[in-house]
Amino acid sequence: MANDRRASSRNPTTQEDNAMFLDILHEAPLFGHRESRSLFGSCIYLIILASYAILAAGAPWILQPVEYLIPSLLCSCNVALLMLTGMFQQYFVNQVQKIRLQGYYSFSQKLKHVVRLPFAIMAYGTASMLLFMVWRPYFSVLPILTVQRFIMSVEAISAASFMIVFVGYVRKYNSVNSQPDVLNSLYSPLQPAALEGLRYHEAGRLSDQQMALLQYQRENLHYLSEEILRLQESLSKYETNGSSTPQVDLAHLVATRDQELRTLSAEVDQLHSELNLARSLISERDREIQHVRNTNNQYVAENERLRAILGEWSMRAAKLERALEVERVSNLELRKKVSALREQRQKS
Repeated sequence: MANDRRASSRNPTTQEDNAMFLDILHEAPLFGHRESRSLFGSCIYLIILASYAILAAGAPWILQPVEYLIPSLLCSCNVALLMLTGMFQQYFVNQVQKIRLQGYYSFSQKLKHVVRLPFAIMAYGTASMLLFMVWRPYFSVLPILTVQRFIMSVEAISAASFMIVFVGYVRKYNSVNSQPDVLNSLYSPLQPAALEGLRYHEAGRLSDQQMALLQYQRENLHYLSEEILRLQESLSKYETNGSSTPQVDLAHLVATRDQELRTLSAEVDQLHSELNLARSLISERDREIQHVRNTNNQYVAENERLRAILGEWSMRAAKLERALEVERVSNLELRKKVSALREQRQKS
């Protein structure tokens, strides 16, 4: 046994170590209590958007009795829809958070951006309509009713498109029959080469996945605790009734749940250690990047200093060339004067 331990310590990345958690997906049976997400709120919001689009298309005929109030009413409807969209957005964000807590990380990542787009679209549309209302007395290129109907139609179509995408993802989530994909991150700590690149290049995503897995395991612990309490109550009832056979079954179920709870606690501890390791690696890489930046700044400063010295020497060389040229001119003049004096002496 001691030799086996030494051999395992010498070869820390064997196939057995890499496959240590390969059975996690089979030992985490808690996806069975997954709750389906309701589409009632999404359908109501789609109905509201359809009514809004119908109002935008038929405003001149629907609001014909109050024709002089049509621009104000359309603007008020736009603001009201913006407020409703904000309330529905909170509801949709709550739905996405529940999906994340159920362990379906990929669904939550896809949906967390989609649920915020309808409110952004409505906000931009409302701002555009209000700007047009404010500047209408100064620029009257198009009729105000036409511009308002166009903005409302674009808002309704865009928001409805994203809501249809949201409904499609929720229906896919309700019909999925597989383990939570957040458990796949348990493989990464056992793959050193792949994990190193992932930590350095997608460190934020790795930490986010591990945080989602911790939340999922916390929900599972809570569910298992309630299940154990329920089984203990049932066991106590059977014990008071004096039945023997159900006691054995319930005791086995309680022991199984207790073992699953211990397994999940060990997984949570493992994930905490992996998360701390990832954070330490990220901080180490940040320090290396900061050191490289400081070195680069030193090189830049040294380069600037050398350029300044080179410019100074260039100026000095130019000054010396000018002085040399002046000296040559003066020498030529002196030679001419000397030759002239010699000629005068020879004549005399």
